[in-house]
Amino acid sequence: MRVLERYRQLVAGGELHPDPEQAAAAARLDQLQQELEQPAGATGLLGRLLGRKVAAPRGVYLWGSVGRGKSMLMDLFHDNLALVAKRRAHFHEFMLDVHARLHEERKKEAGDPIAPVAAAIAATAHVLAFDEMVVNNSADAMIMSRLFTALIERHGVVIVTTSNRAPADLYKNGLNREHFLPFIALIGETLDVLGLNGPTDYRMHRMQGLGTWHTPIGDAATAEVREAFFRLTDFSPEDSANVPSAELDVGVGRTLHVPKSLKGVAVFSFKRLCVEARGASDYLAIARKYHTVILVAIPQLGPERRNETMRLITLIDALYEHKVKLIATAAANPEDLYQRDGGGDEEGRFAFDRTVSRLMEMQSQDYLALGHGED
Repeated sequence: MRVLERYRQLVAGGELHPDPEQAAAAARLDQLQQELEQPAGATGLLGRLLGRKVAAPRGVYLWGSVGRGKSMLMDLFHDNLALVAKRRAHFHEFMLDVHARLHEERKKEAGDPIAPVAAAIAATAHVLAFDEMVVNNSADAMIMSRLFTALIERHGVVIVTTSNRAPADLYKNGLNREHFLPFIALIGETLDVLGLNGPTDYRMHRMQGLGTWHTPIGDAATAEVREAFFRLTDFSPEDSANVPSAELDVGVGRTLHVPKSLKGVAVFSFKRLCVEARGASDYLAIARKYHTVILVAIPQLGPERRNETMRLITLIDALYEHKVKLIATAAANPEDLYQRDGGGDEEGRFAFDRTVSRLMEMQSQDYLALGHGED
């Protein structure tokens, strides 16, 4: 099915609200879909037989504020594109893979590692679809221009990506940004830049009437977070038994089971994340992967649950730093969650007071309006 046809079906069925900017982006992605799926004509085939380079179609860069439908449109494009050699990934995941590949190539001491890494990626994916392109570190910034120049110009890979920022604002004020500027120029040369900045934040619109912190633990609170999950993911509540799970790579050969994982939303129990032995690397992997985390059944905390409390503090720090939305069921409101014993528990009280402050801010409209990973 064509991207534009599917988009119109969703609007007609009431699953999406009519939005001119979304419709324009769907039309552009539909055009790209047709360009990629059409068989090579006589000229293209002859050119390949003669060894001539055939220009790849221009890619698409969708940018705008959080909740404007960028990821939804990219998913429509990827899911309906009738090509086997395609790859959809969260941008941070992709760059972690790139750095791992570069590390292995450098061991060979066989020259510039960018070329073989680009060739290996291009060998399996003619189209790369990235969600949430954001550049927060110099290591990524230093290699992106050379890597993507090789992918696009040498191998004809087509890029479709979303971002919360306009190309000119990527890695803004970053260290050694001058090395990143050629990548911004490359976007302008090879991708059509489309803004999605309409007045409606559809993600927050779907959350209207539902809070993010639900007490006490029980059927009513569980029903609220269950409703939030289905609103954020468009998954049918009637099919709740078939919500997909995932195995999240948390580094050093370990994975973390995610009981419910769909469209950037993850559901965990407090027991899985804070009673079981977890560390900062687990929580960072979660924060990088998911824009929303639903945490179920946070109990009353205190000195007798010191280990669980410290893990929750570390988890909240990771989610907060990556601007992840947190929806939770808990035994009490944040300010009452940690029961002080009145004795020598100054360290625990001080540490959790900072977490209370963050939990309160994470419920604010200003925080909820921020994009995932946004500074």
